[in-house]
Amino acid sequence: MLKGKKIVLGITGSIAAYKACLIIRELVKAGAEVQVVITPAGKEFITPITLSALTQKPVISDFFSQRDGTWHSHVALGLWADAMLIAPCTASTLGKMANGIADNMLITTYLSMKAPVFVAPAMDLDMYAHPTTQQNLERLRSFGNQIIEPQSGFLASGLEGKGRMEEPEVIVDCINRFFESKETLSGKQIMITAGPTYEKIDPVRFIGNYSSGKMGFALAEECARRGAEVTLIAGPVALQTTHPRIHRIDVESCEEMYQAATSHFKTSNAAILCAAVADFKAERIATEKIKREEDDLVLRLQPTHDIAAQLGKQKQQHQVLVGFALETNDEQANAQHKLERKNLDFIVLNSLRNEGTCFQSDENQISIISKTGQKDFGKKSKHEVAADIVDELAKLL
Repeated sequence: MLKGKKIVLGITGSIAAYKACLIIRELVKAGAEVQVVITPAGKEFITPITLSALTQKPVISDFFSQRDGTWHSHVALGLWADAMLIAPCTASTLGKMANGIADNMLITTYLSMKAPVFVAPAMDLDMYAHPTTQQNLERLRSFGNQIIEPQSGFLASGLEGKGRMEEPEVIVDCINRFFESKETLSGKQIMITAGPTYEKIDPVRFIGNYSSGKMGFALAEECARRGAEVTLIAGPVALQTTHPRIHRIDVESCEEMYQAATSHFKTSNAAILCAAVADFKAERIATEKIKREEDDLVLRLQPTHDIAAQLGKQKQQHQVLVGFALETNDEQANAQHKLERKNLDFIVLNSLRNEGTCFQSDENQISIISKTGQKDFGKKSKHEVAADIVDELAKLL
């Protein structure tokens, strides 16, 4: 899939810069044309002569390489490329990308890029784990960038931990798979629910849960990236969408999500029900704030709509319905029962026993259960998990 593709490779000032040679070799072997853009700090780790020999192209580092008026156009590079890969990408470059600080040729090229951008971070474990770095990564994801997660291993500092740039062959495979899957869902209408629902008790209080919506939003981005028109029905979350093929509907309660889901499912080829919908709501919503007049407050609750079960009844032969199960015990048995009872094509199982996954986390660990069997996956970023789920969906569509 890389044959004939034009790739801009950005290299920054990291000890992992030597691996850029291996990335170039893999891309060129696959038939791609590679143009290197390197930061001044990157040239301290690897020479432009080496990179130019591998790409058969002059390496671009500065805006002006001559004194004769010629200059390198970052705009032209942004129009030329089929993809941009920044590997290795330092914490400094991540920060500049996330905040639009265009003080070198690489960042101006990134800001002008019309093609998909892949980012392979490389840094020491404490730098990678720092809240600022994580916030910058999440912001870049929200812009539509593809983050190729670093791995845990032995680092240049002598320490061990997460921050080691992913291996070159894996990075190139990520780009190859992107082009393979780019339009696999073209023409499909996919509905996705995401986030929590809030069920009011009074004007200032509600029944809710800890869902951040990250998994559902990652699924929406992945489906849109593969060519689908996505209707994203989102509960109250603080996330943003950027892809033009995502049509967002914001709701608050289960009732609102139910009305939107049952309406839009009729014209959908598939639905992924990722939202953590509250199972109960207050029987009576107080019109004024409930005062603390007694030590005990008794709330009478009643069930909310079972959206998955209702869509399972509505489902036509040409439609695919995917559910989620978050369990704390007897995970497989509970998920299997839900699969059958709600007429799902497959169900994504999460367990709260897997630490660092599920609510609020940037990572997840899932099993996909269908009528034909079960697939178990390791712990990954939610964006990688989304790709695994959409792979299964694409097979059915």
